[in-house]
Amino acid sequence: MRRSILQNPHLAHHPQNSFLTISSFPSIIGLWIQRDFLYGQKNGTPHFIRVNLIFVSWILMLSVETHLLTHPPRALTHVSLSQGAGALGAQDPDLASILDQLGEPPLWGRRPGFPALVQIILEQQVSLAAARTMYRRLNCYLGGVTAEGIYALQVTGLRELGLTRQKADYCHGLAVRVLNGSLNLTAMARLPDDVGRLTLLAIPGLGPWSVDIYYLMALRRPDVWPQGDLALAIALCEVKRMDSLPTKQAQQAVASGWTPWRSIAARILWMHYLSSRGQYSPQPGKKHIQLSRPR
Repeated sequence: MRRSILQNPHLAHHPQNSFLTISSFPSIIGLWIQRDFLYGQKNGTPHFIRVNLIFVSWILMLSVETHLLTHPPRALTHVSLSQGAGALGAQDPDLASILDQLGEPPLWGRRPGFPALVQIILEQQVSLAAARTMYRRLNCYLGGVTAEGIYALQVTGLRELGLTRQKADYCHGLAVRVLNGSLNLTAMARLPDDVGRLTLLAIPGLGPWSVDIYYLMALRRPDVWPQGDLALAIALCEVKRMDSLPTKQAQQAVASGWTPWRSIAARILWMHYLSSRGQYSPQPGKKHIQLSRPR
């Protein structure tokens, strides 16, 4: 059975494998066909068609897989999540160990839009459990977290539901921008990521971590490393056996080796963090990544 390039780190990441690109198909196929015309006749009938269909199919599959490894889709899917996890596991033994134990990480996706940003604001500087409780309270009271509902409550109403003054101000201000049209989240998602990020960073209450989480979870970009995420810093310290928590710069330096799949690396480390604290266990029948170790 053919060994997948997704399971072969030498083939998947070696710079000299640029011949496995679609642009090189004509030259490769042309030389192969010419060889069969000159040397491959059987009973007076060229048999290059049958042989080359197999060859071209093989090259095409290798090229597509190579392209997916180096050019992930703009938004992660369950398929590309598996591909990225396989590539990371083959590349990094520490991540491979987590994948062997826990399997493929969850996608942990959120629907893009206003509710996702409100949830991210509520998650700032508190536990996920506390943020989840507050979000459910808002959702239950309003019958759905919408810009109209948040605006109608005003800051006073949000405070009465338990939000801090600062977070009430942030959520209300976000609702005002959505309602007056100065923030169009659908249009923003179509912008180049660097431009879209600046749009969100200009909004009070949305700092680098919040914007990173929105791009990672809601827009499901494949190559985001959340700046200042404490759980990731702790997980990275444990997995890489560091003496102390890594600084933001140290985290970025390690994570740079996981490009273009840093968002999946973050999910793997979050999975480790939760599992090691008894807050996560693989679902029955969960898919395990088949990895091929470098020899």
